[in-house]
Amino acid sequence: MFTKHASFRFFRPVLALCGNLPLGYGRETTAVKTMHSLQEFKRKRPFRTFYKPTKKNRNFNENEDVEPKVYTKDTIRKISNLLRYTTWDSAQEQLENLSVRWDSYIINQVLKSHPPMEKAWLFFNWASKLRGFKHDQFTYTTMLDIFGEAKRISSMNLVFQQMQEKGIKIDTVTYTSLMHWLSNDGDVDGSVKIWNEMRSNGCYPTVVSYTAYMKILFNHNRVKEATEVYREMIREGCTPNCFTYTVLMEHLAISGKFNEAMEIFSKMQEARVQPDKAACNILVEKCCIAGETRALTKILEYMKENSLVLRKTVYLQAQKLLKNVGESDGLLRQVNPHLSAECIHEDEMHNSDGTTTETYSVDEALISEMLTKKKFRVVDYLLSEMMERNFQLHSEMISTIMEVYSTHRRLDGALLAFKYSVKMSVLLKKTVYLSLIGLLIRTNSFPEVVEIVDEMLNAKHSLGTHLNALLIYRLGCVGKPVLAAKIFDLLPDDQKSTAAYTALITAYLSCGDTGKGLQTYEIMRTKGIPSALGTYNVLLSGLERCGKVGESETYRKEKKRLQAAMKSQHQLSEEQMICNLLFAGIC
Repeated sequence: MFTKHASFRFFRPVLALCGNLPLGYGRETTAVKTMHSLQEFKRKRPFRTFYKPTKKNRNFNENEDVEPKVYTKDTIRKISNLLRYTTWDSAQEQLENLSVRWDSYIINQVLKSHPPMEKAWLFFNWASKLRGFKHDQFTYTTMLDIFGEAKRISSMNLVFQQMQEKGIKIDTVTYTSLMHWLSNDGDVDGSVKIWNEMRSNGCYPTVVSYTAYMKILFNHNRVKEATEVYREMIREGCTPNCFTYTVLMEHLAISGKFNEAMEIFSKMQEARVQPDKAACNILVEKCCIAGETRALTKILEYMKENSLVLRKTVYLQAQKLLKNVGESDGLLRQVNPHLSAECIHEDEMHNSDGTTTETYSVDEALISEMLTKKKFRVVDYLLSEMMERNFQLHSEMISTIMEVYSTHRRLDGALLAFKYSVKMSVLLKKTVYLSLIGLLIRTNSFPEVVEIVDEMLNAKHSLGTHLNALLIYRLGCVGKPVLAAKIFDLLPDDQKSTAAYTALITAYLSCGDTGKGLQTYEIMRTKGIPSALGTYNVLLSGLERCGKVGESETYRKEKKRLQAAMKSQHQLSEEQMICNLLFAGIC
């Protein structure tokens, strides 16, 4: 556990600003818990629950209109809109006609919705005259905040005076608000006076009030007093929260003590208090002002790990700093992908020697990060959005997406990436097309194979004799001879080899279409494509399976003549060897 003594030790750099550390931290308080024993009675028998069947209302009319339920949030929004968009006279008249049960919660929430200051004050006074209603510390404090935010300090003091005169309970929240707004107006002495008044009236400060008072003192260069307040906070057993750490780190950063600030940044995480978005933005802004890049990098790495982003103004300051010192802003852009569309205008960067190097956008960095974390739905969404707005991605990124999707058998995502490449005319590597074809075959999604092969051939990639024949043969084996014929027709003439023709013949004969199978063989012979033993094996087995024994005898004789010729030649062409390997098992 992170004890108060440990937290005091973590902030030794801050306390060192004002001299030696205290030797003790005060007395420890212990709580005594009183235990109460309750007499137990044994029941003779358990209670039995009786269920009384409910009777249906026979007089209920289904066509009868039922008044919709009115929620409190809708009532608050309606009252706030009245104060915003109508005159006070009109708003007052409508408010009196509302069937609302006025209570402190509704009044307070209406005031917190930030209506115009004058109407908020009129509404506050109007509510005080309502029958059965009385303002409490919550409504008074909210009205006090409205005047303080507008820097109407005299009006704020008037509200506070009314609280005192009417005996309204004044708690730590009210005192903290007063301190904040007085300090915001430059009256630090008034803030100190309110702090002392709060202590003298027996209101014990909370971690919020301690932190707010420390910030006030730090902002007005009263470092010793702020440090003493922190000592008191530790002695009283108040555990610092994220805002407390932020105030301390901000002061150290302003003082140029970034090493000490980063030490607190690490120690607070050990204490299981994670820096939030506001803390990171404040620290990054101070780093930019001081030109501190080492601390900036550490903060950005933490933000990347915890999915935190910068405000646009802070992002631009950080980008300007990194550009001025000549460091890469890749990490900054990865942390803030939402700003990429506004801040990235070029896909290529020109070097001083005239060469160009490709730079990846934040969108691509985000996609790469999501692929690493296997957030595939996010990648699909980003890819769809980019396709709609015609955002150009590098071919390497599309290839990576398709390869990852093929590995994880995500067919829909892989096809989406393929459609993006077709629409944006992105040429992919041959291995990417082959991995997608393999995924389609493994998932029995054969119709899309033709489109993939078409795009692959348009990209000047060749499947090769072996893969052409295997793909056509595979489509034939699953009963898709039409798709096999389309693949065959897409091939250039120089790739329509013996193996390709034999594979197409196999596709037709496997489906029992002997007519087209024999017709394909005749076209093969007419074009002077040499037959192989594998071709005759396919013809003979296919015809016999279809009951064409008589026709098979002709091709059996041709096979014997080819075997005799092979013995005299002792050498086969490459096409014949591939065909025999695939369909005859003979080399």
